[in-house]
Amino acid sequence: MKSFICSILLITWFSAFLECDSSDDEATIPSCIKTKIEQLKNAEVQNPPAQVWEWKVDGASYYYITADCCDQYNVLYDRNCTIVCAPDGGFSGMGDGKCPTFSESIQKTLIWEDTRK
Repeated sequence: MKSFICSILLITWFSAFLECDSSDDEATIPSCIKTKIEQLKNAEVQNPPAQVWEWKVDGASYYYITADCCDQYNVLYDRNCTIVCAPDGGFSGMGDGKCPTFSESIQKTLIWEDTRK
């Protein structure tokens, strides 16, 4: 009986640890970005498939979302889903020219990619 209780406690502790770990990652993504990801999941697959990147720079987090196909801007959002700028894309491929000059190098992390075919 004692080993059974210890096993249950161990499984419970391990499950709680895994839940906290994944929810901590999820908690850092703003709800409005999660909504944008859900919209991408419910839309037709883009060509190339959509990606969402987190950019960390100058003490802030931004979210870069790739556009569907050719000559469209890839958009950078802040944590409130306000458009900051288009770093690249468009006819010239150089974006909209409205991005701030960051003083640090940008740490980019892929947070979602459409893997549908």
